[in-house]
Amino acid sequence: MKWLLALLLAGSAHAQHLSYLGQQIVPTSATFRSLPAGGLSSIDYVPATGRYLAICDDRSDRGPARFYELALDLSQFRRSADPGHAGVTWVDMTTLRDKNGQPFGRNRIDPESLRLDAQRQLIYWADEGQRSSAITEPPTLHRMHPDGTPAGDFTLPAHYRPTGSAGGLAAGDTGPHNNLAFESVALTPDGRTLWTMVENGLAQDSLPAAQGQGSRARMLSFDLDTGKAGAEYVYDVAPLPFPPAREGDFATNGVPDMLALSATEFIVIERAYAVGAATPGRAALTGKPTSTTIKLFRIDTRGATDVSGWPSIKGRDVVPVKRSLLLDLSTLTNDDGSALALDNIEGITFGPMVDGKRTLILVSDNNFNAAQFTQFIALSID
Repeated sequence: MKWLLALLLAGSAHAQHLSYLGQQIVPTSATFRSLPAGGLSSIDYVPATGRYLAICDDRSDRGPARFYELALDLSQFRRSADPGHAGVTWVDMTTLRDKNGQPFGRNRIDPESLRLDAQRQLIYWADEGQRSSAITEPPTLHRMHPDGTPAGDFTLPAHYRPTGSAGGLAAGDTGPHNNLAFESVALTPDGRTLWTMVENGLAQDSLPAAQGQGSRARMLSFDLDTGKAGAEYVYDVAPLPFPPAREGDFATNGVPDMLALSATEFIVIERAYAVGAATPGRAALTGKPTSTTIKLFRIDTRGATDVSGWPSIKGRDVVPVKRSLLLDLSTLTNDDGSALALDNIEGITFGPMVDGKRTLILVSDNNFNAAQFTQFIALSID
């Protein structure tokens, strides 16, 4: 891991440090054990098995809330606009269980991210929850055993508790904005600390990202030995890079996942999406007039203001984490020169060594939408 970090830090963090190896796409019609196979909101490589764990954000609607074990054969990935799905194998499926040992009821939770702690034989997973009563669980970080049974929750600082209106946009509201809570879990290489981030700012800190307006998201840490919350830093999410085709249609920019390089440095995904703002590559592949932009940033918490214990950062002097672009995936092309069509990328993990180089693996959440797809993208660190 040290050589990887040194490589990423050498000189300016430009896109040439990451090269596009290929992709594979699983159609939304795919099933595994008679359930829809999709909704993959995170991915985590398990070196001991060479396989991957991926949580599904099915809210026990199409089947029980669950996570998958997958095998990916990167030698079958292709730099092609029509890559197929060879080399993607669904191996196993595990049901998430509540405190009574039962599968979660419909709309009780919103699973969004997971990481395996091989040392403690635990899995940590983020439950985005919801401010409204449709989902009874508020945003939560859980521990579970590898068989899906619960192992306790992390206690969040009080300022993450949703209060006020269902949308989180009214004066006096606190906690994450609706559907913009925890979508990321990262474990530091030393195995001591868990990090997560709200997708956009807390209601009492800033508005959600919009065109011409960024959002001040918080990163939150937990000591894995004590379970106690630790340092918090501010990450400035960029404004929406493009508007939807029609005013008022859905558009967002936020952080769906992050990956720890060291105790202080991370790779962060920013994913922007707007209905009706078509990109050529995606429109050609899907026929759906939507735009998705995926950017990878390297961030460094050193020198940033620790805002732990601050109920609100509004109106206060805060130094955010340092942030530099690693790769804009919209710049990648296939072997025929066509743009890489991107879907809803929500997960990132290190992968295996390929030709002596470490890999990064990205995965998309197809939202069980027939016009979307489950996409695996492999990048090499040159």
